[in-house]
Amino acid sequence: MKASTLVRLTQLGFWAAFLATLGGALMPPTTPGIDFLPWDKAEHFVGFYVLTTLAVLAFPRRSLVAIALLLCAFGGLIELVQALPIVHRDAEWGDWLADSVAIVSVLAPMALVRWRAAFRR
Repeated sequence: MKASTLVRLTQLGFWAAFLATLGGALMPPTTPGIDFLPWDKAEHFVGFYVLTTLAVLAFPRRSLVAIALLLCAFGGLIELVQALPIVHRDAEWGDWLADSVAIVSVLAPMALVRWRAAFRR
Protein backbone atom coordinates (compact mmCIF):
# COMPACT_ATOMS: atom_id res chain seq x y z
CA MET A 1 0.00 0.00 0.00
CA LYS A 2 1.34 3.41 -0.95
CA ALA A 3 2.28 5.93 1.73
CA SER A 4 -0.18 8.46 0.31
CA THR A 5 -3.01 5.93 0.67
CA LEU A 6 -2.05 5.27 4.28
CA VAL A 7 -1.98 9.01 5.00
CA ARG A 8 -5.43 9.44 3.45
CA LEU A 9 -6.83 6.55 5.49
CA THR A 10 -5.31 8.02 8.63
CA GLN A 11 -6.80 11.41 7.78
CA LEU A 12 -10.19 9.75 7.47
CA GLY A 13 -9.64 8.14 10.87
CA PHE A 14 -8.58 11.46 12.37
CA TRP A 15 -11.68 13.29 11.11
CA ALA A 16 -13.92 10.46 12.30
CA ALA A 17 -12.32 10.64 15.76
CA PHE A 18 -12.53 14.45 15.70
CA LEU A 19 -16.26 14.36 14.95
CA ALA A 20 -16.85 11.61 17.52
CA THR A 21 -15.04 13.70 20.14
CA LEU A 22 -17.06 16.78 19.25
CA GLY A 23 -20.31 14.83 19.23
CA GLY A 24 -19.56 13.19 22.56
CA ALA A 25 -18.75 16.57 24.07
CA LEU A 26 -22.00 18.13 22.91
CA MET A 27 -24.39 15.25 23.61
CA PRO A 28 -26.38 15.24 26.85
CA PRO A 29 -24.51 13.64 29.75
CA THR A 30 -24.71 9.86 29.95
CA THR A 31 -26.46 7.95 32.68
CA PRO A 32 -24.12 7.15 35.59
CA GLY A 33 -22.55 3.73 35.29
CA ILE A 34 -22.21 3.49 31.50
CA ASP A 35 -19.16 5.69 31.00
CA PHE A 36 -16.17 4.36 29.08
CA LEU A 37 -13.84 4.99 32.02
CA PRO A 38 -14.77 5.59 35.66
CA TRP A 39 -13.08 9.00 35.80
CA ASP A 40 -14.07 11.85 33.49
CA LYS A 41 -10.51 13.21 33.24
CA ALA A 42 -9.24 9.79 32.12
CA GLU A 43 -11.79 9.82 29.30
CA HIS A 44 -10.54 13.23 28.21
CA PHE A 45 -6.92 12.05 28.38
CA VAL A 46 -7.57 8.89 26.33
CA GLY A 47 -9.66 10.75 23.76
CA PHE A 48 -7.10 13.46 23.14
CA TYR A 49 -4.20 10.98 23.26
CA VAL A 50 -5.81 9.06 20.39
CA LEU A 51 -6.76 12.26 18.57
CA THR A 52 -3.20 13.61 18.83
CA THR A 53 -1.65 10.34 17.67
CA LEU A 54 -3.97 10.28 14.66
CA ALA A 55 -3.20 13.95 13.90
CA VAL A 56 0.55 13.29 13.82
CA LEU A 57 0.06 10.33 11.49
CA ALA A 58 -2.57 12.03 9.32
CA PHE A 59 -0.64 15.27 8.85
CA PRO A 60 3.04 14.28 8.74
CA ARG A 61 4.19 17.61 7.31
CA ARG A 62 2.42 19.70 9.96
CA SER A 63 4.66 20.92 12.77
CA LEU A 64 4.21 19.38 16.19
CA VAL A 65 3.70 22.86 17.65
CA ALA A 66 0.86 23.55 15.21
CA ILE A 67 -0.79 20.23 16.05
CA ALA A 68 -0.46 20.96 19.76
CA LEU A 69 -1.90 24.47 19.46
CA LEU A 70 -4.81 23.42 17.25
CA LEU A 71 -5.81 20.49 19.44
CA CYS A 72 -5.44 22.54 22.64
CA ALA A 73 -7.66 25.19 21.06
CA PHE A 74 -10.19 22.47 20.13
CA GLY A 75 -10.22 21.21 23.73
CA GLY A 76 -10.71 24.75 25.03
CA LEU A 77 -13.47 25.42 22.52
CA ILE A 78 -15.29 22.30 23.70
CA GLU A 79 -15.25 23.64 27.26
CA LEU A 80 -16.48 27.05 26.14
CA VAL A 81 -19.36 25.49 24.20
CA GLN A 82 -20.23 23.24 27.16
CA ALA A 83 -20.52 26.39 29.30
CA LEU A 84 -23.46 27.55 27.18
CA PRO A 85 -26.77 26.95 28.97
CA ILE A 86 -28.41 25.45 25.86
CA VAL A 87 -25.87 22.59 25.78
CA HIS A 88 -26.77 21.35 29.29
CA ARG A 89 -23.23 20.23 30.04
CA ASP A 90 -20.74 21.21 32.73
CA ALA A 91 -17.65 23.05 31.54
CA GLU A 92 -14.57 22.22 33.58
CA TRP A 93 -11.15 23.63 32.92
CA GLY A 94 -9.76 20.45 34.47
CA ASP A 95 -11.10 18.64 31.40
CA TRP A 96 -9.14 21.01 29.16
CA LEU A 97 -6.06 20.40 31.30
CA ALA A 98 -6.49 16.62 30.86
CA ASP A 99 -6.79 17.17 27.09
CA SER A 100 -3.62 19.27 27.08
CA VAL A 101 -1.64 16.77 29.18
CA ALA A 102 -2.59 14.04 26.69
CA ILE A 103 -1.44 16.20 23.77
CA VAL A 104 1.91 16.88 25.44
CA SER A 105 2.25 13.19 26.36
CA VAL A 106 2.13 12.26 22.69
CA LEU A 107 4.15 15.13 21.25
CA ALA A 108 6.93 15.62 23.84
CA PRO A 109 8.71 12.31 23.12
CA MET A 110 8.50 13.03 19.38
CA ALA A 111 9.94 16.49 19.88
CA LEU A 112 12.79 15.04 21.95
CA VAL A 113 13.62 12.49 19.25
CA ARG A 114 13.67 15.24 16.61
CA TRP A 115 15.81 17.43 18.85
CA ARG A 116 18.27 14.61 19.42
CA ALA A 117 18.50 13.89 15.69
CA ALA A 118 19.13 17.58 14.98
CA PHE A 119 21.76 17.73 17.73
CA ARG A 120 23.65 14.75 16.27
CA ARG A 121 24.08 16.42 12.89
